[in-house]
Amino acid sequence: MEPKNQKNQTTISEFLLLGLTEKPEHQTLLFGLFLSVYLVTIFGNLLIVLAIITDVRLHTPMYFFLSNLSLVDTFFSSTTVPKMLVNLWTQNQAISFVGCLAQMYTFHLFGTMDSFLLAVMAIDRFVAIVYPLRYSVIMSPCVCGLLLGGPWLITNLQSLVHTCLMAQLTFCAGSKIPHFFCDLMPLLKLSCSDTHTNELVIFAFGIIMGISPLLCILLSYTCIFWAVFKIPSAQGKWKAFSTCGSHLTVVSLFYGTIFAVYLQPTSPASSQKDKAAALMCGVVIPMLNPFIYSLRNKEMKAALKKLVSKAVSSQS
Repeated sequence: MEPKNQKNQTTISEFLLLGLTEKPEHQTLLFGLFLSVYLVTIFGNLLIVLAIITDVRLHTPMYFFLSNLSLVDTFFSSTTVPKMLVNLWTQNQAISFVGCLAQMYTFHLFGTMDSFLLAVMAIDRFVAIVYPLRYSVIMSPCVCGLLLGGPWLITNLQSLVHTCLMAQLTFCAGSKIPHFFCDLMPLLKLSCSDTHTNELVIFAFGIIMGISPLLCILLSYTCIFWAVFKIPSAQGKWKAFSTCGSHLTVVSLFYGTIFAVYLQPTSPASSQKDKAAALMCGVVIPMLNPFIYSLRNKEMKAALKKLVSKAVSSQS
């Protein structure tokens, strides 16, 4: 295949992130909004991590995975929001080529890790409900380490492959990225090299990384529903389901957003769909997760109250 756009073979060393809007009157409002969202995200997720670390009662596999989800959400949000805030404040949309690749790497690393952690947490709930007497034996520290380490290895590999392939391309079809961060497809559209390999790799990883966590979640909850259905008492059913409520809410938000955005006919507004999905998954949901897990979980509420009261007593 011939390289595209052979004219204008000037190599681009930086890109311009066009952001969510180019209207100057909206910049201040967006800056205030996203700064507030980011601060709530960081504070909420780090509070969850601290509560789990300081409360011995929460040193269980479920909360171990929840603390990792909170850390990943913190990093996921930090991948895009700080740069967007700087661009809004300084009115400077530039990002270097290296900075763009780094942002792309971390966005796909933490974004994919988010979905894998949701799958791992579904496995944890499956074992807890279907095999309650063997839970502590099955979910040993070694198994928890493998369930966490495996996804980290796979997601880093995926991000590394995407980044290495992107770094080999030549960009000469303009420098404006119609997005608020550097993403794969908008960058490929600016390349004048042959992007066929990149597109195949994106498709292959998209199928594997997208479907495998979702299948894992669906299979886990199918087994959970079947096990709960066989519990004779309504109280027993409610007790079993109550441990899954927060996780199901987050899963519904995460995958509901993806399905709502992408399971629609293609249209000229596809770039707006991409922005909406990235905003929900990378900005809004990481902010909501601490509220979902603290408001719907008695143990988490108690740990947070204990942490806050400790902080208040140490100040006085």
